[in-house]
Parts: sequence; structure tokens; C-alpha cells
Amino acid sequence: MSDVVVEFPSKFAAFDKPCRYKFARGGRGSGKSWSIAKKLLIRGGEKPTRILCTREVQKSIKQSVHQLLKDQIIAMGLDNFYQVLDTEIRGKNGTRIYFSGLSDITADTIKSFEGVDICWIEEGQAITKKSLTTLVPTIRAENSEIWVSYNPQLDTDPIHELASSERDDVITIDVNWHDNPWFPDVLNAERLAAKKAMSEADYNHVWEGKCLPAVVGAIYFNEIAEAEAAGRITRLHYDPMLKVHTIWDLGFNDSMFFAFVQVLAGEIRIIGAVEDNQRTLPSYIEEDINPKNYNWGDDWFPHDGFAKRHQTGRSDAEVMRAMGRKVQKIPNMEVEAGIRRLREVFPRIYFNKDDSGVMRLVECLKRYRRHVSKATGEPSRPVHDEYSHGADMARYLGIVADKLNNNTNKTPKLPKPIASRGGWAG
Repeated sequence: MSDVVVEFPSKFAAFDKPCRYKFARGGRGSGKSWSIAKKLLIRGGEKPTRILCTREVQKSIKQSVHQLLKDQIIAMGLDNFYQVLDTEIRGKNGTRIYFSGLSDITADTIKSFEGVDICWIEEGQAITKKSLTTLVPTIRAENSEIWVSYNPQLDTDPIHELASSERDDVITIDVNWHDNPWFPDVLNAERLAAKKAMSEADYNHVWEGKCLPAVVGAIYFNEIAEAEAAGRITRLHYDPMLKVHTIWDLGFNDSMFFAFVQVLAGEIRIIGAVEDNQRTLPSYIEEDINPKNYNWGDDWFPHDGFAKRHQTGRSDAEVMRAMGRKVQKIPNMEVEAGIRRLREVFPRIYFNKDDSGVMRLVECLKRYRRHVSKATGEPSRPVHDEYSHGADMARYLGIVADKLNNNTNKTPKLPKPIASRGGWAG
């Protein structure tokens, strides 16, 4: 191993410093995966090392970096040192390289991770918060390290948030095609063609390693991108001169999601939002609504809020009205028509970036997507997941947007007629 000489993009010198977390992020053609593979093979040749190569989903060894490591072993002339088996790679000095998908972790597989010295997470942008929370405490060997290669997707992805933190135990390098001294001409031709054919956001994501405004295939991808570009995700304040309306997507076991909305001169301002579950309607009124003491307008419920519950014999709307709220019914509109309506309204919507509930709503809109058929590749109905509740509430907002106003909702007092003058008295 001492005779092996390998060159790397200069930025990868940072990976030689001991550190708990090491991130290499960037776009296509950066050489980050090849460089990490070489670094790991060299490390495994210098001393016995247990290495786990993982990703979020790995249904077979073909979905892992097994082939990449095999190719690098041959390219580096290490095939006499490393034995490549079907499911693992072994070094003559006792080094072992294993492969596993995080989404398939079980109690037994977790135990096998405890002696790992280096864990390499490939395609880190796909790692869920749950998987990261499960994995990290398991990599607990003395001086163990977690290496991650990824192309940023959303700035709120768990891996990207960790890589962007200012923790002392984090090293992050940004590597892109222009950092790779061996970036091939054929790939550069593809890059130049993509720059002409792709949108700026897509090109910057694929080739420059920039975050997307929303996940690929997101239903409101363009709308969120335009809102960010136009500065409509901004700081908003409650205006006591304007009514505050609430828009609800009802749930108990599933999430309850509602927003506080004000309107002015066509602008739709989402100043706050709440998401929770396993709570009763009165608890939301008592804990999230009444303490605000806003200039209240109407509460807008979908049609299921007016159906009587068999447990109580009353509808959610009746419960709210009994607590002094002014409940209105959201017109029943087919989902696709509601999505189109929200798209029409979206250019008028402003989001309060200082409110965590509103930013959760933005996150939901960034991740709201359609089912895609594995057989045909065609998108179909929207996915029902943890992000759909906020997106449903936003769709309801689109439907009622032009019904929100700042009127007092009191019946106007008509002047009394004066017969002798044939006119109206004030």
C-alpha cells in the first residue's frame, strides 16, 4: 500500500483531518464519489478498518457503491490486496467493507454497525431524519467518522442542515465540475448543452450543486421558485386594522393544519400556521387562537367539518360556533381543480418567514408531489404523506381567497324611510 500514489481534487485534502462528520457536496462531474472511494480504500489498506457504505434505499447490492469500489480497486492496482465478494469487500489486513440500506435497518443490523470506524453515506440528500437519527448514535467506535457525499436538493434536508451547521465537528467541502482537474471533455459538452436546455434552477442543481426551490416533481415547484425569487417569503407582521381569517385542513390522527391569513389590496398574507395531531378542536381554540386576541374574521372549514360525528352527534363546525367562532364552508371542489385554483392565486401569496408554522407550510408545498407509476413513469394523483396536510390547507386557501375580506360581517343598518319627504332618513 505504501507504493500507491493517488491524486485527488485539492479540496479533498480536508478529508485527511480527523473529524466526526465530513461532507462532500456538489453537482455532476465533481468526482466526489470516486474521491471518497479512493480515500476509503487507502485508509483500509493502511490499517484494519471497518467501513459501512450505506444509502437510504438499497434493495440489492447493485444499488450500492460496491461496483464503484471494485472499479477503483482495479484502477489503483489493489486487486492483490482486496478480495471483492458478492456482498462485501475484504482486505488482507482485516479491513472489511459492508453495504446496507438505511430504510431496511432492523434491531439486529443496528448492532452490527457499532464497531464501524467509517460510515460512508452516498446520495445523502435522500436520507430521512428518522434514518439519520437511528444511524448516528450507532456509529460509536472510538474516533469513528461519518462521511457523506451528496448533491443538495432542499436547504431543509436533514443532511444539508447538518453539513451547513457551524459545529466544530463538521467539515464540509463544496466540489463541482470546475474543481475536478480530470473533468472530461465529453461531460463538459453535456454540461454546456444542459445549460442551454435546462431552467436556471435545474442547471444550478444538477451541475453547480445548488439547492432546488422544491423537490423534483413537486406540484408547486414553479410557484415556490417564483415566490422565493420575488421575495414573497419574507417578514410579515399582524396588522390590527385587517381581519384575520383561519383556513383549516381537519385531522385528529392525521395532522390538523390551519393558517392565519390577512388580505390587503389583493395580497394574501399568511402570518401564522399551526400543525398538530391528537388534539380536540377546543384545545386549538383555547391554546392557539384565543391567546392571540386578533381582529378575527371567519374560520373556513372543508365540507367534512359540517358532518355530524357519531361520537358526539355534533359537527366540528357546530363545536366551533358554540365557542363563538364564525365558521364558513369551503366550496367542495375536485382536487385537481383546487390545485389549478391555488396556482392562479399563488402570485398573490406572501409567507411569514419568522413563523415556524408558516415555514412548515412552505416545506409542505416544496415536497407535495404526485405518485409516479413504476410501469409507465407517468404521474397521477398527489401523494398522501406528512406534507399533504399543509398542501391541502393551501389548496383550500386558494379556493376561498377571493371570499376573504375585512368587512365586519354585520348586517348593515338601513335608513328609515320618511314618507312625508319620499326619501330616506339617516
